[in-house]
Amino acid sequence: MMQVVTHAPNGWPALVLNADYRPLSYYPLSVWPWQDVIKAVFLDRVDVISTYDQVIRSPSFEMRLPSVVSLKQYVSQDRPPAFTRFNLFLRDGFTCQYCPSTDDLTFDHVLPRSRGGRTTWENIVTACAPCNLAKGGRTPREAHMHPRRAPRRPSMHELQDRGRKFPPGHLHESWLDYLYWDIELEA
Repeated sequence: MMQVVTHAPNGWPALVLNADYRPLSYYPLSVWPWQDVIKAVFLDRVDVISTYDQVIRSPSFEMRLPSVVSLKQYVSQDRPPAFTRFNLFLRDGFTCQYCPSTDDLTFDHVLPRSRGGRTTWENIVTACAPCNLAKGGRTPREAHMHPRRAPRRPSMHELQDRGRKFPPGHLHESWLDYLYWDIELEA
């Protein structure tokens, strides 16, 4: 269960929003360490939206640590997502596509590489190690193992929507107006 905290999370991270005030990413949640946020403030790359009570000081400067910032330049979310293990697992909901397991995940070439299969969005699925081993170098038809969903390239918007299903364990209260999860507040 997610917990909303009134004290700053460890390390004083700031939620980073795009110029349209939406998070750059939900999973992983787009947060930067406070040191990177301070650099971005001084380089005039972000606007500070909300702050923590914590103050940092130098001999000639004092500033409250930002808890929420927004980029001054919009970052397009329409670009195709990078093909990475993390994005593949996110596309497939961190679940084996041959069985409902969420443990010991790997990726499987639907058409095996030994049969000319390529490493592309359209030929790779998330598989648990036992299913991957059971399928081996066979095609789904030969192994009688068919992916639950046909593999395809997701859009960035699809990955963002899937990421909302995996909220972090805690959120700072100053972040809540910018995040869209069903959140139960703990007393």
